[in-house]
Amino acid sequence: MLEENIGDFMKAVLLTETCEASQLHVSEIAKPEVKNGWVLVEVLGFGLNRSELILREYEADEDYINLPVIPGIECYGVVVDKSDCCLDIGDHVVALMGGMGRSFDGSYAEYALLPESNVFKIDEKLAEKYSVEEISALPETFFTAYCSLFDSLELNSRDVILIRGGSSTVGIAAIQLASRCGATVIATTRSRDRLKYLSMYGASYALIDDDNLITNILSLAPEGVSKVLELLGPLTMKESFKALQKHGTLCITGILGGQETIEKFDPIIDIPNDKYLTSFYSNYPTQEKMNEIFRYIYKNDIRPIIADKYSLEEIGKAHSVTENNKKLGKIVVINNKE
Repeated sequence: MLEENIGDFMKAVLLTETCEASQLHVSEIAKPEVKNGWVLVEVLGFGLNRSELILREYEADEDYINLPVIPGIECYGVVVDKSDCCLDIGDHVVALMGGMGRSFDGSYAEYALLPESNVFKIDEKLAEKYSVEEISALPETFFTAYCSLFDSLELNSRDVILIRGGSSTVGIAAIQLASRCGATVIATTRSRDRLKYLSMYGASYALIDDDNLITNILSLAPEGVSKVLELLGPLTMKESFKALQKHGTLCITGILGGQETIEKFDPIIDIPNDKYLTSFYSNYPTQEKMNEIFRYIYKNDIRPIIADKYSLEEIGKAHSVTENNKKLGKIVVINNKE
């Protein structure tokens, strides 16, 4: 049957239960049937994200995950069937979030059927200037970093910002974005081997995240920093407030520290007087916002840092490398990698 009608099938990674990275594999399944309000995208590439590892490791057991599911919360591709939507066949697009790879099938495939609300056209100039690997590394990481900095924190050139978790993929993107606007960037890492890279990517100061961190920050900025991008999360949030100046703002975006909540959190006590706490939740991108982000990236010639690239057939290895966290930058998967 496959040989008779090969156009109706595609390669995809289908998650049926929680598993180890080595158990991920590519299957041939039916290509999605197009329906009104949804767009069929030929997937050129996608970036790997920590949330996809969480899905594979344990979240797939939750009732709200519709198994079996094709994982993947973002992708870059080309529209091959627009159904009744406003996009055109041949448009270069990115897609991200909104239930992608959890409530409905995501990007770990040759084709993805996605709600129009999740799909965003990119300017032809961007597609010409940047490689498939580079564009595949942009959507989720740079959406999160950009909105955390410029929407939640309202970052400007007068700010001194602490980026805690600077060697993560979002941290690196945030360093690149913040330095281009003229802000003074203090970035941290728990790995001494990564310090030099933070400076290479635009950090004004790169510091080891250890017991002396707050003392070292205050030696650089005696009144404290004006903004904090907290990527380690609840584990270090209270400590990060100590680096923040009066009327400064802390945005909590990540949970790289491994702690998702603060037990018995008391906002009156745990948020210091005259300091402000905000957050960023990346589930609601818009075409307007993606246009803004891509204009900023294009204008400032920002290039995402890519750790490595893999083919779809190498998805297990790609997950394993991401899990080990030994590579600096974004892991991308490219379909038809040569």
